[in-house]
Amino acid sequence: MRFLCLHGKGTSASIFASQTISFRAKLDQSFTFDFVDGFLPSPPAAGVDLFYPPPYYSFWNTFAIPDVRKAHTWLRDLLARDGPYDGVMCFSQGCSLIASFCLYHQSETPDEPLPFKTAIFICGGAPMQALEDLGIEVSQEARDVDSRSSRALAEQASTDAILKSGMDRWKNAHGALSNPDVSLDPSNVFGLDFTKMPAHLRIKIPTVHIYGNKDPRCPASLQLSQFSDQRLTKIYDHGGGHDVPRTFDVSEKIARLVEWSAVAARVV
Repeated sequence: MRFLCLHGKGTSASIFASQTISFRAKLDQSFTFDFVDGFLPSPPAAGVDLFYPPPYYSFWNTFAIPDVRKAHTWLRDLLARDGPYDGVMCFSQGCSLIASFCLYHQSETPDEPLPFKTAIFICGGAPMQALEDLGIEVSQEARDVDSRSSRALAEQASTDAILKSGMDRWKNAHGALSNPDVSLDPSNVFGLDFTKMPAHLRIKIPTVHIYGNKDPRCPASLQLSQFSDQRLTKIYDHGGGHDVPRTFDVSEKIARLVEWSAVAARVV
């Protein structure tokens, strides 16, 4: 099972490989992971340079639609050149890239299969600007949540916050959502009404959505989970912030979810 792995903004392929080593070590050799740098040089994401040296990369610097679509073209070229890939695994901005790529694919070429069979999203969501461009109604509440959570992430991930509070810096102002199957109301997932979502925009491949209930960007992860076919998705709260905890229990659980995605991809 070959996965393309896309990192977060202001990090790199090697950083994402480091972030995921603890659960990848629990998988057998049939799973391979191809970590790729973004195509834009970038300043480090908040707090990243405290732990990892440069260089750092991103897939876009703004959420302007031309920038997002340029990243889609880059991804499509990468898949054609280096693929095929069975699945994708992504973190933060990498999730935004894959999520928006899937949604535009569903909108523009709904009869063509996606160029991968499964997706694992870690701490990421779909850009609000892309949703609006696709004709999805984005309420003021959704915009406000998106803006507040982005500001909170920048503050809590900063070097000052790390040095002052360590792991205690993570605080999700939206409250702990450890059981999304119970907590989420599809008619109002942080301002998005999924009961009105066009059926053709659903992501139709098996997906895994991993988030932390202390992550300020937790709402974006849960919103993204609702774009997936709920019969083909798994949602897991790792209990932390905007990161990938390396504890034994979390690593074990994520490894089993990766295995589930591989089985589901072969069945669908």
